[in-house]
Amino acid sequence: MYLDMDYKLLPLHCRILLPYSILMSLIFCHVLREAIEKASLRLVVQAILDFRDTATEIFEFEKDLVADIGEDLTREALDKLGVSKIDQRLFGKIDYKKARYLFHPDFAIKQALFVDSKAEKLSGKETATLQTSQLSMTVKQIRANEDIDVPGKLPCIIDNAFITTTIFVKYNYKESDRNNILEDITIAALPNGFLQNRYNPTAHDTIFIAGRNAPSRGEEFRVRLSFNKLKTKAKWRVQNIKLFPDEFVWDE
Repeated sequence: MYLDMDYKLLPLHCRILLPYSILMSLIFCHVLREAIEKASLRLVVQAILDFRDTATEIFEFEKDLVADIGEDLTREALDKLGVSKIDQRLFGKIDYKKARYLFHPDFAIKQALFVDSKAEKLSGKETATLQTSQLSMTVKQIRANEDIDVPGKLPCIIDNAFITTTIFVKYNYKESDRNNILEDITIAALPNGFLQNRYNPTAHDTIFIAGRNAPSRGEEFRVRLSFNKLKTKAKWRVQNIKLFPDEFVWDE
């Protein structure tokens, strides 16, 4: 009944999330799903933006592995900003996991927010490498001239209550003689599996490119999210934060 319907057209009593039946009705509205992920991306972008000066200093002078630095920066930025909390343990190979309420002017919804951090040299800034454990979408793409179809291992909904949302923070840096210099930060909202038909309906219509794994050596399947392909589908899903003194402008 509510499939692909603008949530603002729903009766007022159906916009306030309480019963599970209403949750399901709302989730199957693609406009609502986009609104949930857009609001979540704004949260993460704001946290990183507020923390970018500190992040620049830490990235330059910290001697840990850059991947570890990225994880610490994202976690500290989100903890500093703060989010609502629900007493629910989340599992998965993702750096930051939080069960929380997401509040929208027309509804409130339980969410499993996953935020993963990557750090890579500038040559790799256009993509983010993912594992299936970080995806609720099915990866449809062409590899070795064959169509492949690899399901993600992250549920679209956890425990029949928490809508899954995955955000990726990519720290793009360059090396100098003595340290690493943070250049900019890319933040992307990966679509929930419920949005499969909108973002990756077929192997020929996809937001993914081949990952850095070698099947011949038995390496676990990985895939790369193309920021350019994702932006083509929905420009707002990929935001880029320049470092101070450049101002940030939300890319719609």
